[in-house]
Amino acid sequence: MNEVSLQIDGGRTEYRPGEQVVLLAGWRLDQSPTSAELRLFWHTKGKGSEDVEIVETQILDSPKSMEERRLTFQLPNAPYSYGGRLMSIIWAAELVVEPNAQSALAEFTLSADGKEVRPPEP
Repeated sequence: MNEVSLQIDGGRTEYRPGEQVVLLAGWRLDQSPTSAELRLFWHTKGKGSEDVEIVETQILDSPKSMEERRLTFQLPNAPYSYGGRLMSIIWAAELVVEPNAQSALAEFTLSADGKEVRPPEP
């Protein structure tokens, strides 16, 4: 029955700098986890090497075998979500539960208007 889930409260996916993203983290495991943590990060995707930067981590104390937790991150000012032809910047939160590094991901955009920044069309 090992399940791990992460979703954004209310299904919202567009955020501005300084806003809070509220996440619903949950798991149902055969045994109590040895650890659980929630990570706020951004990563690049596309041509060349991919970069990952973890902005903040929340350690979830005393995890039980079956739980749901509501957690919040305050979003930073940058970098903005970007969708280019050669490279993209993607924001996400990830729940990681040990043992076995079971995980779940929730992606969202971060920018001045909440929309992904895109290069001008040629």
